[in-house]
Amino acid sequence: MPVEITWWGHATCTVTDSDVRVLTDPLFARRLAHLRRRRGALPPPGAWRADVALVSHLHADHLHVPSLARLAPGTRLLVPRGAPRSVPGLRRLAHLRVSEVAPGDETRIGDLLVRVVPARHDGRRLPLGPHHSPALGFVVEGEGRTYFAGDTGLFDEMAKEVGPVDVALLPVGGWGPYLGEGHLDAGRAAEALTRLAPRSAVPVHYGTYWPIGLDAVRPHEFHTPGDEFVRLAAEQAPGVSVHRLGHGESVRLEVAR
Repeated sequence: MPVEITWWGHATCTVTDSDVRVLTDPLFARRLAHLRRRRGALPPPGAWRADVALVSHLHADHLHVPSLARLAPGTRLLVPRGAPRSVPGLRRLAHLRVSEVAPGDETRIGDLLVRVVPARHDGRRLPLGPHHSPALGFVVEGEGRTYFAGDTGLFDEMAKEVGPVDVALLPVGGWGPYLGEGHLDAGRAAEALTRLAPRSAVPVHYGTYWPIGLDAVRPHEFHTPGDEFVRLAAEQAPGVSVHRLGHGESVRLEVAR
């Protein structure tokens, strides 16, 4: 049975494996603070349907409480340990089955096993705020093994911590003219492929949101990361099949286990 990946924009994807729907970092907003969605229609209500939703870290473009509120009653939600303390709005989502997780934890959903792995990223809710939780990645293991990196920089133990994977969903950009520490750009994401050696990769976290009023500031950082990742991956990791999806597009990937 193939694994199906749908990219809804930014870091929001649906991974369907073993008849289980996994939703990553749900963000269904046209505008978020100073950011507005510049490309791709808002995900349709069908995108809200999931058996489990994964939240990689506390930043509001990844842990967006109004988007989580749209999930159906009973949906499992995995969040970084300490997140309900740091983000009070999470405690109002009584219709969801919320579990706090940290690297090394495993959760079974139907025939899937979700492994929690480390990420190298700022785990605070606000840039200078006191509330923080570990930034996470996730490996979804069923018919295939799909790695959702969340937001992360490269780190020496990446291949060891993540383990063998068939598909890698890697961030290749951001939402502003400059990327800070703890991020992958197209070049670093291509290097991550050489370490992880997946069969397939899908670039995410680019070309969706941009600060209001900054359309003319380094616009290539908005438009080009996906294509640049495809080019660099072909040079550095030619054995990896890269699928650059448009917003709302899906790809079905055969996996061999």
